Amino acid sequence: MADDLLTIEGLDLHYGGSQILNGVDFSARVGEVTCLMGTNGVGKTSLLKALSGTHGRSAGRYVLDGAEIGQEPAHALAQRGVAYVPQGRDIFPLMTVQENLETGFACLPKRDRFVPDQIFELFPILKEFLHRRGGDLSGGQQQQLAIARALIAKPKLLLLDEPTEGIQPNIIQQIGRVIDLLRSEANMAIVLVEQYFDFAYDLGDRFFVLERGAVTLTGDREKIERDDLLKAVSV
Repeated sequence: MADDLLTIEGLDLHYGGSQILNGVDFSARVGEVTCLMGTNGVGKTSLLKALSGTHGRSAGRYVLDGAEIGQEPAHALAQRGVAYVPQGRDIFPLMTVQENLETGFACLPKRDRFVPDQIFELFPILKEFLHRRGGDLSGGQQQQLAIARALIAKPKLLLLDEPTEGIQPNIIQQIGRVIDLLRSEANMAIVLVEQYFDFAYDLGDRFFVLERGAVTLTGDREKIERDDLLKAVSV
């Protein structure tokens, strides 16, 4: 079994006076999809924001690829290999697909600042729409663009927040195939936050369930029953 690329111990997170995460222990391994599950409002997105540096944590230990991570901002964590695809995608609507992809160059040395062919193999529609504005794409196409932009930075840790939300079934299937392929290449750890239970269950190697800001259930796929997991994430 692979070692953990990511280890979180005792993570607390506050928004103003409210405690959102309470003593969270979490980990993710290279070559695996780690699913973070739970009902709305339990802190899943907040944990991804803490992992990506877009929200500072109040307490807790964060180890990435053997290095202890302090309170580093998002751009510093991106340079360490953390890529975050947020809920809502956050593409630039007035920039072309090409220009959106090129924003992924920021963390790369100059010699690596190109869009690799694999991006268009994973997402053929993006090659066809290179000169179309991001805001003119469908929701599913924007999601493909957001994931592609994250992959350009060659991440060690890929954080995906609700990648199936509001998109059509055929693109959901394609995104599932892309995640499966990325796992098989075994050069990154993938953390997936997903409300669509079957999508997450079919892809997941390890599961963590959050409830009221704390982990209430965790287990590898072969050690956790589907019905137990479904019950734990149902309202």
